[in-house]
Amino acid sequence: MQKTSPLFLACSFLFLGVVQAQITDLRSLLAPGATVELLGDGYKFTEGPTPDKNGNVYFTDQPNNTILRWDATSGEISTFAAASGRSNGLYFDKKGNLVACADMDNQLWSWDKNGKPTTLIENYDNKLLNGPNDLWVDKKGGIYFTDPLYKRDYWIRDPAMQQDGQHVYYLSPGGKTLTRVAEDLKQPNGIVGTTNGKSLYVADIGDRKTYVYDIQKDGSLANKKLFVEMGSDGMTLDSQGNVYLTGRSGVMIYDKSGAEIGNIPTGKGWTANVCFGGKDRKTLFITAMDAVYGVKMNVPGAK
Repeated sequence: MQKTSPLFLACSFLFLGVVQAQITDLRSLLAPGATVELLGDGYKFTEGPTPDKNGNVYFTDQPNNTILRWDATSGEISTFAAASGRSNGLYFDKKGNLVACADMDNQLWSWDKNGKPTTLIENYDNKLLNGPNDLWVDKKGGIYFTDPLYKRDYWIRDPAMQQDGQHVYYLSPGGKTLTRVAEDLKQPNGIVGTTNGKSLYVADIGDRKTYVYDIQKDGSLANKKLFVEMGSDGMTLDSQGNVYLTGRSGVMIYDKSGAEIGNIPTGKGWTANVCFGGKDRKTLFITAMDAVYGVKMNVPGAK
């Protein structure tokens, strides 16, 4: 159970008129009186939220094979791609292309500004990947992504593990070289890097831990350190360097030292992913099972 203390700023809200939950916030990261607001529902399983340069948030409904777009101005949600390659995690590169973990054939895809997709990666060492799950694009254009194995009922290929384990990869800028950068994790999932390009957070959801690595000049990783004893499906950072992790407890917030400083429950059995969106990047956008939510924040997301 989540422990509370008199130091917590707590506000209660009714979720769908049935479930009562409590937000905790030690550092006043949330806007005064903020609650978890329903932005859209009726999906099968939402994932992979990421903002474009204008704060519009793109997210996936993987079982329905779609990528959707939440408009930061109107709040309307529309379909960006009706055939998404069963995309999961998403991230925009520096050119404005939407890069996706296209799980249907275990590839990385990229959509240009006109909505045309191309395949970036088809395999590693002449073998299919297990199933690219989440990714982060550095400022040089290199792509870090996790490759766990979650068997999908829509796969037509052999559902057994294709690689010799579940690893983290780095696709160099320009897509010239694909290398493994972490091979000692049980089941890597959520991933995000710092804006200065010096650190990479990787969640080992299979071992219920999240680690932080030093990023080297060649894109390799070094000095693996335990960040917190919690795995995560997705993750994001705010402008103060706080880390937002997701799972059964909703969104858990940790400061740079790994101290827990907040919790935003969604009332759902599983909270998959999170990002900062909106024109001012002060809307915490949350994907949780069949719905997406927003929380007004005092602090913007990292840029």
